[in-house]
Amino acid sequence: MAVLLAALLDTVFREPPARLHPVVGIGRLLAGLERFWRDNVRAGALAWLAGAVLVLVLSSLAWWGVSTLEASVHSLLVGLLLWPAFSLRMLTAEVAAVETALGRDLDEARRRLARLVSRDTRGLDADGVRMAALETLAENLSDSLLAPLFYFVLFGLPGAWLYRYANTADAVWGYRTPRYRRWGRLAARADDLLNWIPARLAALLLGPLGMAALHREAGRTPSPNAGWPMGALALALGVRLEKRGVYALNPSGRTPEPADLHRALARVWRAAALTYALAALLSWGRWGV
Repeated sequence: MAVLLAALLDTVFREPPARLHPVVGIGRLLAGLERFWRDNVRAGALAWLAGAVLVLVLSSLAWWGVSTLEASVHSLLVGLLLWPAFSLRMLTAEVAAVETALGRDLDEARRRLARLVSRDTRGLDADGVRMAALETLAENLSDSLLAPLFYFVLFGLPGAWLYRYANTADAVWGYRTPRYRRWGRLAARADDLLNWIPARLAALLLGPLGMAALHREAGRTPSPNAGWPMGALALALGVRLEKRGVYALNPSGRTPEPADLHRALARVWRAAALTYALAALLSWGRWGV
């Protein structure tokens, strides 16, 4: 099955080489579209839409092309094309490396964490580094795995790759800096919309918790989606996850310890295994791959 092949490739090889990675290509596309930059919402929206159309056309052509092949070859090629659309092995390895670095050198841990999060990591203490690592692990269970597979099951390769385009565009253009406050508005809103269901599914997979508790914790963050999986992980582990001056999830929880990262990784891998199994069954029933 295509999903299981893609999961195997991700687990064994992590990522394709950068020169062949479609997400790298999406990054170049976004950089090219910035040549039309204007400090207004309409220009940014038009640029986002132009990129989305190109990604949809290319992924639809690939989806149609492989569908004409014999069944076993069809599944093999779909698995290869789906593989770069998600990344779990790299995420878990990088988060684990942050915890390992904390045991040696705080500055090294901060530098490693800076590769995973958008916040300034230079002033974080060891607790702050560990909290941020746990938060990005939970949030990216949705962004980096569940959401691409969710849209693959619904819409095939075009769905998975349109999501990956939207998520990458939000990372590059989302209005977190003054330059992109107007230009990146559609990029940010589209990512919020596409992640609405996957973020809540990720929260449910991370722990069998009540919706009232999840809703309460999610409401503590300014993001409409990130607080769901992050809050679920905080509650499941019994820890406090805090971005100082912005939010505190499960504020009555204890400060996370080194063992909590290993517990969190185990939860994420269990959630991933269930996601792979469900996506494989559903995509087989829907697409025959």
